[in-house]
Formats: sequence, C-alpha cells, structure tokens
Amino acid sequence: MASEPLAVYPIAAAQRGHSAWPGVLRDYWELTKPEINFLIAVATAVAFCVGCGQPIGRFPWVLLTHTVFGTILVASGAATLNQVIEREFDAQMRRTARRPIAAGRIEPLHALIFGTMLSLAGSFYLALAVRPAASLLAALTLGSYLFVYTPLKRRTPMCTLVGAFPGAMPVLIGYVAATGKLNSPAWILYAVLFLWQFPHFMAIAWMYRDDYLRAGYEILPRGPNKARFMGWQSVLSSLALLCVTVSALLVQHAGALLTTGTLILSLAFLYCAAKLALVQSNAAARRLLLVSVIYLPIVFALQLLAA
Repeated sequence: MASEPLAVYPIAAAQRGHSAWPGVLRDYWELTKPEINFLIAVATAVAFCVGCGQPIGRFPWVLLTHTVFGTILVASGAATLNQVIEREFDAQMRRTARRPIAAGRIEPLHALIFGTMLSLAGSFYLALAVRPAASLLAALTLGSYLFVYTPLKRRTPMCTLVGAFPGAMPVLIGYVAATGKLNSPAWILYAVLFLWQFPHFMAIAWMYRDDYLRAGYEILPRGPNKARFMGWQSVLSSLALLCVTVSALLVQHAGALLTTGTLILSLAFLYCAAKLALVQSNAAARRLLLVSVIYLPIVFALQLLAA
C-alpha cells in the first residue's frame, strides 16, 4: 500500500540536497514522541530526587542527567518500534495517519534500525553510566510494552490494565538509579503513575473511539457497554488516585498546604473523570485529557516537596 512513497521519499530527499534534511530530522524526532518523553523525564527525575534525598550541595546532578538521558533513549526506541509494528493500523486512523512511517515519509526498515539502536543504546547507557538494575527495568519495560501490551490492543479492552504496568516503570527506574533498591516511596510513586494512566487514556480512547474501531483496536468494548467501561475505568482509578496521593502525604506528615493542594487537585481530576462518565462527550474527554497532562507534573512536584 505504502511501498511507492516509502521508496520515493529518500530518493527525492537526496535530489533536493541539504534543504530536505530539516524535514527528515523532524520526522525522526516525531518518531520518538517527544511530548510523551517529557512526562517520562519528569516522572524519572522526580523519583530519582525522592529516592536520593540529598541537599543541593551534595546532590548527584550528573547521575540524574545520566538516568534521565538513558531512560529517554529507551522510551524513544520503544515509541519508534511501536510505530513500526503498528504502521498499517496507524495508516487507517485519522489521529495517526500523518505519523512518519504510516504516511510513508520514513521507511519501516530505517525506523526499525533507528528504534533498535535507540533502545540498545539506552539500555547499555543505563547499565554503564547508572546501574545495571536501572537498565534491567528499562529492558523489562521495553519488552512488555512492545510484545505484551501492543498486541493485546487488538485483542481485549483489558490492554489498558496490562499497559499501565510498563507505563508506570519510569518512576522505578529513577528511584532505583538513585538508591539501588525499591522501597515504599518508590511503590507509592509507581501507584500514582499507574492509576493516572487510566483516566488519561480513557479520555483519548473516547475521543478517538471511531478511529480505534476502524483500525481494529479493542481499546473499548464493542456494543452498549462501551460507555460504562470507560466511565468505571476513569472514575474508579481517579478515586483511587486521590486516596493514594493524599494518604501518602499524610503518612509523610506533609504540611497542610501541600496536602490541601494535592487534595484539591485530585478532586478536580476526579470531577473531570466523573463528568466524562456522565456526559460521554468529546468535549468532556478533551477537558479530562488536558487536566491529566497538567495534573501529573504538579502532583509529582508536591510529592517531591513532601519527601
């Protein structure tokens, strides 16, 4: 289907000379999904800082940089390889049809090599510059994301639950990089990121439900239970998220300002999730998606201040 533009693109680029390179580089940059990598970087850095607990004068900034950089390399490789695997399905969805591989701007083989190199480079980088444990967690995340979660998206709506496990792994990578172990603060951060993914992804799934259905993805159940499934996943996870974030601050004896701020923010997130469950509109889904992107960095920052 896309063989002609895939073959023509690099030839045309070569004929145009250096002027085509900005577009090519932009396409490869897009393959890495930088907007998602930003949230991954934030989660990794916050977990590292919580685990480290060192004053600024003795803080290991170099190790933090190595940790975030290595994690982003692996995440970029995973994003690229995921688009290689799903290129035919991406081409059938309006939301993803303009992605570089689906649109025929990058050859699948080139993307496969690029994604593999990023993944291997990131894994080895973490092993050598950080800790082998961080590299092992990154490799586990990569494997489960590509070979468990990705195929399940076309088989069962429970793929969201399965995908949330590797999706929350960046906090464990950041924490183990700083401490060499995983204890209760690490698992609290993991729970926060794990639960956050459900309303976030349900908002996306509802907005693009027709797209997913067209491409054969089983993100939401078929039939009349679709809205109920979306509603329960959004509301229950948001309620659990409120309990986890607030209780964690209470256990840490955080100040009233931090606890109250987290409570208000989590209640607002729960409200948006409940609104989507009740109204079931694209506007409500868009609002929940926006709030989820704002919510996560702020909550992580509050957790860091309380640590």
